[in-house]
Amino acid sequence: MTAKETIQQGKAILGIEFGSTRIKAVLVDQENNPIAQGSHEWENQLVDGLWTYSVEAIWYGLQDCYADLRKDVMAKYDCEIEILAAIGFSAMMHGYMAFNKQQNILVPFRTWRNTNTAKAAAELSELFVYNIPLRWSISHLYQCILDNEEHVTDIDFITTLAGYIHWQVTGEKVLGIGDASGMLPIDPQTRDYSAEMVAKFDKLVEPKGFSWKLLDILPQVKLAGESAGFLTAEGAKKLDISGHLKPGIPVCPPEGDAGTGMVATNAVKQRTGNVSAGTSSFSMIVLEKDLTKPYEMIDMVTTPDGSLVAMVHCNNCTSDLNAWVNLFKEYQQLLGIPVDMNEVFGKLYNNALTGDADCGGLIAYNYISGEPVTGLAEGRPMFVRSANDKFNLANFMRANLYASVGVLKIGNDILFNDEHVKVDRITGHGGLFKTKGVGQRVLAAAINSPISVMETAGEGGAWGIALLASFLVNNPEAKTLAGWLEDCVFAGNTGEEIAPTAEDVEGFNKWIENYKRGLAIEQAAVNNKA
Repeated sequence: MTAKETIQQGKAILGIEFGSTRIKAVLVDQENNPIAQGSHEWENQLVDGLWTYSVEAIWYGLQDCYADLRKDVMAKYDCEIEILAAIGFSAMMHGYMAFNKQQNILVPFRTWRNTNTAKAAAELSELFVYNIPLRWSISHLYQCILDNEEHVTDIDFITTLAGYIHWQVTGEKVLGIGDASGMLPIDPQTRDYSAEMVAKFDKLVEPKGFSWKLLDILPQVKLAGESAGFLTAEGAKKLDISGHLKPGIPVCPPEGDAGTGMVATNAVKQRTGNVSAGTSSFSMIVLEKDLTKPYEMIDMVTTPDGSLVAMVHCNNCTSDLNAWVNLFKEYQQLLGIPVDMNEVFGKLYNNALTGDADCGGLIAYNYISGEPVTGLAEGRPMFVRSANDKFNLANFMRANLYASVGVLKIGNDILFNDEHVKVDRITGHGGLFKTKGVGQRVLAAAINSPISVMETAGEGGAWGIALLASFLVNNPEAKTLAGWLEDCVFAGNTGEEIAPTAEDVEGFNKWIENYKRGLAIEQAAVNNKA
């Protein structure tokens, strides 16, 4: 069947993911190969001290992204999308979207990037004897309670961004287990919210006299492959404002970007892992057993089919690195030289590999926003050097590349050095890995482990959620998610691997010690509002 026939016969599958800076749609065929795509650029806003995206921006972004996909389909295949085999929606995990009975949002969407929930997260971590990160939905909810925010009494439903989109186009208040595990801890035995923690939370807030209990306002947890509803007539109009898309299409459980990253890199099986490196970065290691104790730097979440995952999440990754690269772009424009950004990135990144393994003493802090792993409530992007350091372009770029995965290393050192977690394969994906071989080598040195990158890594989470939608309708043999990915999607392809060199590992280890000592400089800048 050709791609055009696949679309015309309603066999194509759609995945849409809301990333930090881009909403992306990927259309795949029955063999899960991408056949069309669309996108929409957007940015979060800092409103009243909190990072948010408006509801209007969410819907305009979704509709514009889908319109861009339609345009791509028309240009390539001269046909319209009218029916699909399945759809999946994914988005940035965590955060807080609270609604009343009239389905009106009560306060602006509070994203994962906010760090105003420190008191709530600390108290809940102690209560649950479990690490509760600042960005988790339960932290946001409890912080609202601590702050006596009036809207809490009116809450009828709280969810994530992916859950919100799914609810609005299907009518179903559900969430994939991976995304749900970023709202409240999941019990790996029941594959549902921890009943013990739900009870503890309800008892904690009982004196407030709210009309709701916690389970009343949380979305229902769904596993990959389970039915999560169908596109309604109203939902079809919200997605496709041209009116061509028909209702009745099955929609898979909505998932977070961490879950789709695991799927897109074939890393849902135990002893596999992946690292996503873009605006933010996170590593996901699928565990054979629970860790010996809770760690503030490590979040326990799940795969889309419910396996326990140790997650190290960093708020900052490539934003500051990209800002520096843009300076070189401006310089090139001043010289009147045509700019090819792929060439600019390629030249600078590859030149970085010629620098000293320890960056010649140069240190960079890429903290556009706060960084909970290193205890920074706010961020100040900063480049630090002493007069005697080896200050040249290669070392400068290498230091900024190291900074993009420095915090990630601090968290993963706990897993590999303290908990002795075993991993057979780690796969990288995201913008950091676009320049062939460079991000891979830097990450391999940082976590002292071979790193694989697949050709499909650039497809990202939109392809990952399309695969989960495909798993819903194209799994006649009822395989497990890991088995289906291995047999039906990747067929043994593990990508190209780069192993760390002893020199790079030693250099990164020396650099990270300087980095840790220099955190006091970053903290001083924050304290003094510099």
